[in-house]
Amino acid sequence: GCNMPTAESVTVDAGFYDAMVRCIREAVSKEAPGSKEQASALLSMMEVCCSYVASSGAAVGCADISLYDHAKMTAAYAASILQYLGEAGRTNYRELLFERNEPFRKEKAFLLISVDLSGIQKFIYTIHSEGALRMLRSRSFYLEIMMEHVIDLLLEAMNLTRANLIYSGGGHCYILGANTDASEKAISECRRMVNGFFLEQFDISLFAAVAAVPCSADELANIPDGSYAGLFRELTAKLGESKSARYSAADILRLNQKRHKDNTRECKICKSSDSLDEEGRCRLCASLEEFSKQILYKDIFAVVSRKMKGSLVLPGGYYLIALTEEEFRSRMKDDPAYVRSYSKNRLFSGLGESTCLGVGDYTQKNMTTDDYAKEATGISRIAVLRADVDNLGRAFVSGFRPEETTLSRTAAFSRMLSLFFKHHINSVLRNPEYGMCGTPDSFRKATIVYSGGDDVFLVGSWNDVIEFSVDLRDRLEEFSQGTLSVSAGIGVYTARYPISVSAQEVARLEDASKSYPDAKAPAKNAVTVFGKGQTYSWDEWKSKVTGEKLKLLADFLGQFHERGNAFLYHLLDLIRGMDDRINLARFAYVLTRLEPEGEEQKARRDAYRSFVRTMYEWVQNTKDRRELVTAIYLYVYLNRKKEEENREAGE
Repeated sequence: GCNMPTAESVTVDAGFYDAMVRCIREAVSKEAPGSKEQASALLSMMEVCCSYVASSGAAVGCADISLYDHAKMTAAYAASILQYLGEAGRTNYRELLFERNEPFRKEKAFLLISVDLSGIQKFIYTIHSEGALRMLRSRSFYLEIMMEHVIDLLLEAMNLTRANLIYSGGGHCYILGANTDASEKAISECRRMVNGFFLEQFDISLFAAVAAVPCSADELANIPDGSYAGLFRELTAKLGESKSARYSAADILRLNQKRHKDNTRECKICKSSDSLDEEGRCRLCASLEEFSKQILYKDIFAVVSRKMKGSLVLPGGYYLIALTEEEFRSRMKDDPAYVRSYSKNRLFSGLGESTCLGVGDYTQKNMTTDDYAKEATGISRIAVLRADVDNLGRAFVSGFRPEETTLSRTAAFSRMLSLFFKHHINSVLRNPEYGMCGTPDSFRKATIVYSGGDDVFLVGSWNDVIEFSVDLRDRLEEFSQGTLSVSAGIGVYTARYPISVSAQEVARLEDASKSYPDAKAPAKNAVTVFGKGQTYSWDEWKSKVTGEKLKLLADFLGQFHERGNAFLYHLLDLIRGMDDRINLARFAYVLTRLEPEGEEQKARRDAYRSFVRTMYEWVQNTKDRRELVTAIYLYVYLNRKKEEENREAGE
């Protein structure tokens, strides 16, 4: 169930289904009948075994929904209906739900719930220390696990399982619940508890907006047309209201009365004012720095009810610890403090109430930004990439034909998208395909800081990051069969440039891609490299910037070795001033006066003249000229010698 789907047909027989049933039965039999652990094991094993089995045999017209998604959503609806009817003491299920179900389909029996974390970017990227990459990864992972923990706390309070979780990613989630007083109370308590925790631990840097809208079965099935999208609009508006009125008067008084033991010093990592340890770290950064060493090497993360060595604090009075499988089975499974666990990219059987989380965790272990710069091709630079899927909100609520728009399809779509960004992205990095000049290296020198939901933040050797961005676009297009696109911003920096600043700058480059080609009617599906003004569609980048301009420069300078980077710098200065017609004449003069002379140079002279003609045509066209400037940057960076950099740095 972890391989990317292909267009090839797969033939299965009775033996395939028998094996699938055996796997599910074995997983379920290890847990107590009817327990939360058994429900969790069933859900996990159904996902593994049934994600690529069509549900068309179970429901007519659902061939595009897997058996797993169909069964999961059926359970979500059933659990919600049972609670809704149970609170009112209505037990005539057959009559209400089957024999005369039209009135019930219009009742507001369900709640569509959303939790949205604000402040994620600032929390993650406000890092100023050495070892920033490792700290960025640990902060990102901490927030991801925290969000899953909050989801589980809310589901437990509502007496539901993760079958009712529709989507989770990027600090955001959707849950389907019952429209009952008990649900409203659980949601209110969750909001109070989580934001109280955030105020206590992180001041006002993080906030959880929590909202819910009542809805009917017909509305969830988009009856009448447009009602489904209307639910999400109403939910988004309520989340906005929650964010605009974050704190009560009591919260504000509490904040104003808060005192730090020592506010004369700042944490050397995040620059916050707090109680610092002997190494100048605040409590959170000290814990995260210790925890970051375990993220790469341990695969099970357990939530426990008491503080333990190396643990991180979680909402609700809980703590998070990292374990190997051996450590978990030997000392944690029977510990009364154990609550639940999350495994990373691998399902472990017999772990009770455990959830397997996809995590984009590709990295070159122990490599720093300095290492990535040194290992880069040509110039010693790193690149920072931010990318996310275009128009995702619209795709969620209106990406299907009106008659096919349902919560089940939205859930299936969101799960597959999360699978790509939280799991398959590791494979994209491990198996490079695109190279700016020929075949790429066998692996990408890069680290995923964050990948989930629909977006990516990645740091690595500058050439590997740029090449990976094209692979990401191509693989997403293949995965979604051309229905989704991605836009990206890529900045190139020295190794010591502050990540917190580069994150903001690259965000602006990503915004430029989102506005391509015209802010009034954005087509998106673009990449911005180096800086604003250098935004291209992906096809233009591949076919024109690198496939045409960069290739011509590489072929020409490969033949005319005497024309090096200095020659390109001179041309670049003239191209930048091409609005002045005198520079066009100077450009032509510089090119023609360097033409090889002598009869024995005829072949080289013909090749040179062909190069000159092409360059002269390009610089007179605005689009070609812009592409040429970017190609020159790429060529110079790819062929910059380390000795040249060292010499210039010394001067």
